Amino acid sequence: MLEKKVTFDHQVLEDGQIQVRRITRIMEDGKELSKAYHRHCVDPISDLTLEDTRTKLITGVLYTPAFTEEFIEKRRLAEEANGLLQPVDIIKK
Repeated sequence: MLEKKVTFDHQVLEDGQIQVRRITRIMEDGKELSKAYHRHCVDPISDLTLEDTRTKLITGVLYTPAFTEEFIEKRRLAEEANGLLQPVDIIKK
């Protein structure tokens, strides 16, 4: 009998992103016939609605409001330094 098993591995990267690796195995009578991987990253501003339960649990612990605020600010500064964002001029009345 053929069976499809899906599991997940997680790795927290230095900047706080979580690398999620989905492992899909096709099994026949308890023996693995094939294995495929798919990898993606999530961060504090990712849409987690389609993520697996374990990923949601990990993000719930790691991505506190303070961590999320710091992550967003670091990303903004990096984008600005790389010319991806332009500083906004404040017009005084």
